[in-house]
Amino acid sequence: MTDQQSTVQAMISKMTLEEKAALCTGAGPWATTPVAHADVPEMIVTDGPHGVRRVGNLEEMGSQSLPATCFPSAASLAATWNPGLLEEMGRALAEEAVALEVDVLLGPGVNMKRTPLCGRNFEYFSEDPYLAGKLAAALINGIQGGGVGTSLKHFAANNQEYQRFSINAEIDERTLREIYLAAFETAVKESRPWTVMCSYNKINGFYGSEQHYLLTDILKDEWGFEGLVVSDWGAVHDRVAALKAGLDLEMPGPKPSRTQAVIDAVEGGEMDEAVLDEAVRRILTIIMQAQATAKGGSFDQDAHHALARKVAAESMVLLKNEEVLPLSNPRRVAVIGRAAQHAHFQGGGSSHINPTRVDAPLDALKAVLPDSEITYSEGYAADLSQDQALIAAAADAAAAADVAVIFIALPASVESEGYDRANLLLTAQQEALIGAVTKAQSQCVVVLNTSSAVDMRAWVDDTAGIIQAGFMGQAGGSAVADVLTGAVNPSAKLAESFPLKLEDTPAYINFPGDRGTVHYGEGLYIGYRYYDAKQIPVLFPFGHGLSYTTFAYTNPAVSATEFTDADGVIVSVDVTNTGKQAGQEIVQVYVHDQKSTLHRPEKELKGFAKVALEPGETKTVEIPLDFRAFAYYHPDHQQWITEDGEFDLLIGASAADINEQLTVSLKSSLDLPSLLHEESTLQEWLDDDKGKAVIAETIVLIQDGIAGSFGISDEAEGGIGMDVMGFLMDMPLLSVLHFNDAALPQTPEEIVAGLVDLLHG
Repeated sequence: MTDQQSTVQAMISKMTLEEKAALCTGAGPWATTPVAHADVPEMIVTDGPHGVRRVGNLEEMGSQSLPATCFPSAASLAATWNPGLLEEMGRALAEEAVALEVDVLLGPGVNMKRTPLCGRNFEYFSEDPYLAGKLAAALINGIQGGGVGTSLKHFAANNQEYQRFSINAEIDERTLREIYLAAFETAVKESRPWTVMCSYNKINGFYGSEQHYLLTDILKDEWGFEGLVVSDWGAVHDRVAALKAGLDLEMPGPKPSRTQAVIDAVEGGEMDEAVLDEAVRRILTIIMQAQATAKGGSFDQDAHHALARKVAAESMVLLKNEEVLPLSNPRRVAVIGRAAQHAHFQGGGSSHINPTRVDAPLDALKAVLPDSEITYSEGYAADLSQDQALIAAAADAAAAADVAVIFIALPASVESEGYDRANLLLTAQQEALIGAVTKAQSQCVVVLNTSSAVDMRAWVDDTAGIIQAGFMGQAGGSAVADVLTGAVNPSAKLAESFPLKLEDTPAYINFPGDRGTVHYGEGLYIGYRYYDAKQIPVLFPFGHGLSYTTFAYTNPAVSATEFTDADGVIVSVDVTNTGKQAGQEIVQVYVHDQKSTLHRPEKELKGFAKVALEPGETKTVEIPLDFRAFAYYHPDHQQWITEDGEFDLLIGASAADINEQLTVSLKSSLDLPSLLHEESTLQEWLDDDKGKAVIAETIVLIQDGIAGSFGISDEAEGGIGMDVMGFLMDMPLLSVLHFNDAALPQTPEEIVAGLVDLLHG
C-alpha cells in the first residue's frame, strides 16, 4: 500500500457514515465537502475547458468569473491536428488554474459531432473518434502535467441539446463502442484523467448517472479508470441508484435529502456500506492528488495571450482561395461585418470565459496593414433583424475597395449551449449581405466565426476566399489578421465534414427524436463514414484545408507487407514542400478492410502527423498502426477483434484527397470461438473455417439431397446450378437438410445439434 493509499484509508476510518454520505455530494456549486477532524480539505472545481471559469463567489452558480485567458474552443483546437500544441495549451491552463486556486478543470468534451446542428458542438472536437481521442488525451496530459485535474465529459452520447436532461439515446452496442465511446477510451487509457463526468441523457433506457454498464463495467473495470466519476450539474435523479452504478460524486450541493437517502440505504440494508466506501476512497484519492499542488500566485497574461494567438492562427482553416490570399498590402480594404469590430470568439453557456483582453479583427488588420486604407461597415446587427441600409452601405464600401473581407458570426440566439440550431443557414441578413458584397466586389473573402458547418450554397461560388475561423478565443482577432496577411501560413484542416445541405447529413431523419427517444439509426455511419458509404458529395470534406504553399507525397512505404495484429506496422511517406513559403502539412492515414465478417465503413482514420517544412524541404513522415487500427468491435464476441485478410492503407491530405495507397496482409493473433448455432445459414457455416471443416461430410448429404429434390443428375454439367446454390446459401443449414430429410440417417434437427455440439465441444 502506498503512502497516499494509507492516508486515504486513515481518513475513511475517522469518518462517520453521515460524513461519508455528505462527501459524496458537493458542499456548494463548486466545492466538495470538507471534513475537518478527518483532515479532509475541500476541492475546488470549475468550468472549462478552453479557459478557467473560476467564479468570484463559490457559493453562487452564476456569479461573475475572474479574468482568465480564453483560448480557442475544442472545435477550433481540433482543426490544428496538433497534439503537441494542445499539450502546450494545457500547461498554460494548468498555470491559470493554479493561480486561481482551482483543483479540477471541467473538460475536455469528447462527444461526437453526430450532427452539425448540436448547439454544443463548439465544445467538442470532431466527428471522428480517433482524432477526438488523441487530441483530448494531449490536452489532458498538458493540464494534469501541471498538477491540475481534468473532467472528461460528457459520458456518454450527449450529442444534442434538445431534451438533453432526459432524452433516451438508443444506440446499438457496436456503434456505441466504435463511435461514441472510443474517444473516451483513448483519453482514459492514454492520459488517465482525474475525473470523468457523466451525461444528463439516458443511454438505452438508463440515465447517464445510473449507467452501471458504462460507469463501472466499462469505464472502471474494463478500461481501468482509477479516478472519480462526477455528475454533470443536476444529472442525478436517484442518489442511491447512481452510487450503486458507480457515480461517486454528485454536483452541485448541498443536498441534505440526497445525503440522507444514502444514509438510509446503508442503515436499511438496501446498499452495502462498502459501495459508499469505494466512492469515498476515489473522491479522497483525487482530493489528495489536488493537494499535492500548492495553489495561488499569478500567471503571465501577456505570454498566455500570445499562446492563444498562436493556437488560434493554427486552428483557422482556409477552405477556399482563388488567388485572393494572402493580402499583399492592398491599397483599400473594406472590412465588413459586426464580428470584425465586436469579436465573436467563444460560445455561450457554462464555458463562457471572462477574458483578460480581446483582440478585435478590425483593429488587428489596421495594425498589420498600416499602409492600407481600411474602411468598416457593420453589415448586420447583433440580432436577427434585417436592415437593407446596412447592406447597401457595405456594398458601396466593397465596390470602392480593392478587396473586401466579411466577418460573419451567428447571433447567440442561434447557436449556444442549451439549444440546437434549427438549420445550417446564416441569418437572412447575412446571406443578403454576402450576396450584395460579392456582386459589388469579386475579390471578397468570408471569415466564418461559427461552431460548425454552415450551408454555403447561396454564396460559396461567388466568393474568392473562405476561412473557417471558428470560436477563436480572445486573441483570435490578431490571429485571423496573421492568416489573412500571410504572417502565418494556414495549416488547419477540418475535423468534421461540411455538407452541402442539412438534408444530406447522416442523422437528418432521426434527429432530434420524439416521444423522449432519439434513435441512432445511422449506426457507425456518421460524418465522412456516411458520405463515403452513400457516395454523397460534400461542400468540404473531413480533413480538408488549404495552404499558401503546396505539398507533394512520394515514396510511400510500410514496415512489413505481412504482419500480425500484435506487431502492427509503420506507414511512411516522404512529404515535400513544393511551394515558395514555409508551411505545415497534415498527413492522414485511413484504413480500408477489403473483406470482413461484419460490415465496416469504407475507410476510417487511424493515424495522422503534422510536419513543418521549409520551401523545397522533404521529410519522411512515419505513422504507426497498432491492433486497434485494424480491429472492429464484434458484439457477439463482446470484444474488439481482427480478422485475417488484406487491408488498404490510404495516405492523403483529406478524406477525399488520397495520394498514395498500400496493401498489406494481416494475420490475426486471436483464436475466437465459433459463433455458429442451430439457426446459422449454410453460407455462415461455409464462411467459418471451423464450421466448414465440421460439416465436410454433411455437405455430401446436402448435395445428394439437393440433386434429388431439384432433379439435377450427377452427369449434369457443373453439378448443382449456381442459381440453386445461391437460393440455398442464405437458408439455415437445418432448412437445407429438410430438402432430403427422408434419406438422412438422423433428423435434420439431430444432425445440426450434433454439429453444433461438435463445434463447441
